[in-house]
Amino acid sequence: MDDYSHGHALLTLPHALLLLLLAPGRAEAFPSLTDPALATCLAPIRSSISSALRSIFSSNSAHSLRPVTLVGMVKVAAFCGFLPALWLWHRQKRPASSGSLSDVSDSIGADAASTDPGLLKKHSTIRSYTVPTTNFTYPAIRTFYRPHSQGDKLPQTPRPVPLLVFIHGLGGSVAQFHPLLVSFINLAPCLSIDLPGCGVSQFTPATWEAYTTDALVRLLAVVIESYRDKGHDQGVVLIGHSMGCSLAALLASSSSPYADAISRHVVGLVAVCPKATPPTQDQAKRLKLLLAIPNPIFDAMRWWDRRGGTESKSVARFVGPGAEEEAKKLQLRFNMQSKTPVWRRMARGMLPDYSSGAAQGGLPGKETWSGLQIPVFLAAGEADLVTPASELKDIASFLGKDVSDSGRSPASKAQVVPDSAAPIDSAAKPPPRRETKQDSGVDSSDLPDLTTSSTLSSTGECDTGFDSSSTISPISRTHIPEPLPRKLVLKTTVLPHPASHALLYAPTTSRTLAGLIGTFLSTHVDARLSLGWQLQYLTTEGKWDVKNLAKWQAVKPVSEPIGGVFRAMKTLREVDEQHCPKVFVDEWKTKIAVVVDISHESPVYDPAGLEAGGIMYRKFPTVSKLPPTVDEVNAFIALIDQLRSEPGAAGAESAAADAQATSSSAPLSTAAVSGTSQATPTTLPTEAKAISLSASPPGDSVFASGKQGLIGVHCHYGFNRTGFFLVCYLVERLGYSLPAALREFETARPPGIRHEHFKDALYVRYCMGLKRAPTL
Repeated sequence: MDDYSHGHALLTLPHALLLLLLAPGRAEAFPSLTDPALATCLAPIRSSISSALRSIFSSNSAHSLRPVTLVGMVKVAAFCGFLPALWLWHRQKRPASSGSLSDVSDSIGADAASTDPGLLKKHSTIRSYTVPTTNFTYPAIRTFYRPHSQGDKLPQTPRPVPLLVFIHGLGGSVAQFHPLLVSFINLAPCLSIDLPGCGVSQFTPATWEAYTTDALVRLLAVVIESYRDKGHDQGVVLIGHSMGCSLAALLASSSSPYADAISRHVVGLVAVCPKATPPTQDQAKRLKLLLAIPNPIFDAMRWWDRRGGTESKSVARFVGPGAEEEAKKLQLRFNMQSKTPVWRRMARGMLPDYSSGAAQGGLPGKETWSGLQIPVFLAAGEADLVTPASELKDIASFLGKDVSDSGRSPASKAQVVPDSAAPIDSAAKPPPRRETKQDSGVDSSDLPDLTTSSTLSSTGECDTGFDSSSTISPISRTHIPEPLPRKLVLKTTVLPHPASHALLYAPTTSRTLAGLIGTFLSTHVDARLSLGWQLQYLTTEGKWDVKNLAKWQAVKPVSEPIGGVFRAMKTLREVDEQHCPKVFVDEWKTKIAVVVDISHESPVYDPAGLEAGGIMYRKFPTVSKLPPTVDEVNAFIALIDQLRSEPGAAGAESAAADAQATSSSAPLSTAAVSGTSQATPTTLPTEAKAISLSASPPGDSVFASGKQGLIGVHCHYGFNRTGFFLVCYLVERLGYSLPAALREFETARPPGIRHEHFKDALYVRYCMGLKRAPTL
């Protein structure tokens, strides 16, 4: 295949299909379209249609040059109408079979409204928007807006926390952002729309000019200004995916043709799977011809591409090989929900006009990207075939930044049109799995140390643990972080294989992505965009006021066994009639050998009551609301290891004393632990290091000394901090995968870890092979 066909495989199938059907005997005239796999795919279609055409025109075969008669025209019209009808009948009548669309339709659903997540339904309205600069009225646009539930209690000066605006890509919808929205709705006000004709928005108006890049950018500006708190000069953070990144760049850049719209209010840009440049003049000409394919034929090609359902090429192109089943189902759903007429209009509108010699309109390129003077976060997937990771390097160069290139992504050529739910097949091959560093050229240990920053700089909504060497103290109501300067700061991340164009909504990568974005926002955009800081700032009651006491009383005291080593607990209370040391010892002394208290304050019970009953007590103080740092986790694991492996209580007491001395002087910085990395988690073992540190079968002791019982761990309620530490131990010592460890804790202590930013931090921390560049 020539360079054009290989580099822009998104439309290879319709291009080839159209040309081969028009000239079935002259395939050699199109060498770039005779790919063996494609020819095999088209052979049965070509044969069937050729036979049908011969049958229809048999009466005219002897006079091929004679004008088609009225009867022949009727036959042609009947044949053209018969094909779509036959396709629809076949789709409705065929029996269900493994891997087909039929057997997954209930869980996938082609209707955007019926499959809309509950969060989106609850906070969405259908609104009409009129854009003064284009005179287009979009009468029914789904608008998701969820204000911050505690926004009026947070500092309003010098301005409120920014508005987060999510912009989907070509063929996409707001639903693709649902995994991120779950994490961010409690962090800041969130806004997103289904672009016209996408998701549950109405396909009105139908004129092609209403779907150009220019029209969509101006529509977004009107929507954003409708919700931005203009009276308090609220800032905006734009978060885009695929084509949405290009729309966001046009809104944010000072060198954009739309700089006078809202760019002065944009305080940050997050681009997930961005496209750096528009199509060339030659590519634009060819694509205009291809996009002229009528809707029925285009729909037929899309159906052909989806054969096999979740195992189809259409799905594999976006989620990559080895993707989890849930990601496949979501991708198939989004593909089925993408409307062909809308897709064609938006794709056509993204092509620049070269009539004047230079690119005008359409997707942005160097001129727009280079005008960004705000914090920018670029994220890509190593296995992305649609917008490969090499696009990040190109954008960084436009911004005047040098991102070291130690190996470009094998999928080095992007599709002409970045697409969130491609309707047709791609000829690109999936890249092999790589262990080498990608565009950033660095791993987590290369990240900058933030010890000289504000105490909030390492406590973003989802702490990645990479900057854990800074000591963090509880935040008082009077500590309000200073505004961060509005200047260019570039962060790039390449998520490792199998992260693909679907990393936004694939279950595992979406958590990691949410954690990375959360850290970027709190570190470089606004320090108040830290859920940990917000929770501490909003805490006005003591832990043992009546309200919290009632909440504490409603929590189950002790969990089921976790990993054969732990039980999660809520804190004991000296004056409680049921969950106090005396009653606890009587009930649990044969089942729990040690209680590790990870709450920050002095316990509201007398630990001597536990010791007197034969249960050891150990203090390991940590601060609530904040995900534990890497050093804290390392120190906790060291403490548990020594408690389990020491033959007698004296050794355990010595280890605990060391841990307490380290932790009490710096509650969130335990860098003094010998042999512990301050930048990265401990190496993840595939199995326990020693027999004494493995999960114990029922009835066996978890302690080398043979002492019976498990290790009880509690914070206040035994869910978030407790769950975080126990999950880390299950992963790092007992060989659990992260999803399995989370399930183990959730099963034993329902509903599991409650704070979404804690779970996001875990996914970032244990995302093996994550590549992040230093701040530029």
